Amino acid sequence: MSKTLLGRKVGMSRYFLEDGTNIPVTIVEVGPCVVTQVKTEEVEGYNAIQMGYEDVKVGRATMPIIGHDAKAGTAPKRFHREARVDEVGDVEAGQTLDVSLFEDVMFVDVVGTSKGKGFAGGMKRHNFKGLEASHGVKRAHRRPGSINGHATNLGTGPKPKKGKRMPGHMGDRQITCRSIPVIHIDSERNLLMLKGSVPGPNTGMVLIREAKRLNRKKTKAASK
Repeated sequence: MSKTLLGRKVGMSRYFLEDGTNIPVTIVEVGPCVVTQVKTEEVEGYNAIQMGYEDVKVGRATMPIIGHDAKAGTAPKRFHREARVDEVGDVEAGQTLDVSLFEDVMFVDVVGTSKGKGFAGGMKRHNFKGLEASHGVKRAHRRPGSINGHATNLGTGPKPKKGKRMPGHMGDRQITCRSIPVIHIDSERNLLMLKGSVPGPNTGMVLIREAKRLNRKKTKAASK
């Protein structure tokens, strides 16, 4: 089955190896997740495992969610996600999955929603340097500058070229951090310690899955 679980980002910390090496880590509380539905190619047209994470009060859940999770013999869940698989295997609805699923996994992908920054200018959103702040420059230091010569590919046209970097909404997008090394697994407290950054704020929901593609160096390390 696909090694995929839901969890919440706890925050940053440090982890010391046996030789005293200090590694900055991001702690993620993973699971336990309950399998709420098993989709098969014969019925739904594809194979997938749907899982639910974190109990929610009945008064804060909708009737469809309450009835859907009740079929799996569990309380209504706050989050539901599904993972495509080639074969369903022996997974059944109502089965509980925890962080021990990643015991033999060295690298994972983490999918989350980045922090929303609201409406941002070109300097903050795209790291523009801005105009000079010397004598004689009018007060437009943080403006992106002219866009008149950037209309279509030929440099002419009635509107700017698509993808032109300009001020606008920043953040609050789905971000995937790939091939993050797994440093330590705490099965008793369902904690996963990852080397590197994880998208989103603390307490934000994230999806953790086994890394789908690795570079040459990490592929060699994972094959050992």
